[in-house]
Amino acid sequence: MSLTPLGRVGESGEVPNHRVVFLVFPRFQSLDLTGPFEVFAGANVALGRDAYALTPVAMVAGPVRSESGLQVMIDVAAGAVRPGAVDTLVVAGGNGVIAARDDEALVTWVSGVARQADRVASVCSGTFVLAQAGLLDGCRATTHWSRADRLAREYPKIEVDADPIYIRAGKVWTSAGVTSGIDLALAMVEDDHGAAVAQAVARGLVMFLRRPGGQSQFAAGVWSGPVADGPIRATLDRVQSDPCADCSLHSLAASASMSERHFSRVFVREVGCTPAVYVERVRVEAARRALEQSADGLEPVAARCGFGSAETMRRAFIRRLGVPPSDYRGRFYAASAPSSPQSPSSPHAGAQQ
Repeated sequence: MSLTPLGRVGESGEVPNHRVVFLVFPRFQSLDLTGPFEVFAGANVALGRDAYALTPVAMVAGPVRSESGLQVMIDVAAGAVRPGAVDTLVVAGGNGVIAARDDEALVTWVSGVARQADRVASVCSGTFVLAQAGLLDGCRATTHWSRADRLAREYPKIEVDADPIYIRAGKVWTSAGVTSGIDLALAMVEDDHGAAVAQAVARGLVMFLRRPGGQSQFAAGVWSGPVADGPIRATLDRVQSDPCADCSLHSLAASASMSERHFSRVFVREVGCTPAVYVERVRVEAARRALEQSADGLEPVAARCGFGSAETMRRAFIRRLGVPPSDYRGRFYAASAPSSPQSPSSPHAGAQQ
């Protein structure tokens, strides 16, 4: 797979006016390159001219194997690209990102390019490279949900937010997991050429121009780190095994043989959130699984998962996932999954929004 070199002159004879460079490394995530690349290439088609010059680079030119085994032929070494010759830098993520982050020459090159570029972006865990280069200190940033805790722990100067699809902080852009690089690139095209062009590209890719909800609606439940055996561990096990039970602060504290105030203080210290927040997370996760795997109406699902009513569940979904349960089911319901006797066409299935 050989991709376009920097500064290619289009068929019209025009020199492209915005130079986008994609940095990859061994064991990068292939979609972190190809997704944004196709967005910018699609914008060239929509505009009828080469508005973007697209160049993938690596520290060493030649074949670079992605984490999935797909091999990409890189024609240009990063060192051959002058920092002032890059308008937008996009850094890929992937399982090789920690080795890339620890490559002093790579990070130095990124820092030099970033000083003169109009925009610097990371896709997925490529955030770690920008973080190592000091480009995110004092900024709000995102990354793949599964790596957000590590990013926050290793780079405490960054305000890590694991939910947004992408975040723009001045000229630095970060995006969440894998396909969110497409969302990020669409936002850049919209910033450069307006919503109509970005919408045309999104239609061609069969994408939302602005994806509803956040990263959390697609991710598996993200829980706190392991908690040692004891009353708090027993409480977590109790809530997870029966989210429909009485999980009020009074009930949980009583089962742990603690006062409510002491229980709350110890719970926050060991788990990292309040008991009420934890209970809601567990119930939302249980309801997500039910909505993905059964055609039961929203009221029965809400009752079974401890919400009491579909409206309470709806508010919790919007708070946690950014979308109501009906929208979540519309995207993730597996029609082939075993379902209850109530069919998807039941009048209760879409009763609540």
